[in-house]
Amino acid sequence: MGRFWTSVTYLHSLAGPAVMLVYPLYASVMAMESTSKVDDEQWLAYWILYSFLTLLEMLLQPLLQWIPIWYDIKLVFVAWLVLPQFRGAAFIYDRFVREKLRRVGVATKPRSASAAATASSPSKGKDKNKFVDFISPKKGGQEAY
Repeated sequence: MGRFWTSVTYLHSLAGPAVMLVYPLYASVMAMESTSKVDDEQWLAYWILYSFLTLLEMLLQPLLQWIPIWYDIKLVFVAWLVLPQFRGAAFIYDRFVREKLRRVGVATKPRSASAAATASSPSKGKDKNKFVDFISPKKGGQEAY
């Protein structure tokens, strides 16, 4: 019975990197090589959320170490973000992140599968410039070009 639990523990420790990094890396490369923009949005949203989750986890580490099932909760949440049946990353980004960006004036219109097809419109460049202006530092009080 000891070997069984050792094997289960070992597989459990491999599940995190496989679900959180290996599969998303593979799927991101496949999304970049496809012609569809919908999968690009899913994987960009995933990497944004995963980065935020990792940063939050680093900041809250003293508190999270007292939650014995934190790793399992994180694994289930990230699996929901990753699995194509759920498209959790795109859902979270559309529902919460995009709303916050819209409030500060970065995102101007909701994106969906149909909006992704019209992503080559001229207004897309203006939205991108707004975001770049929002996140880029100003030099000497002047706008950076």
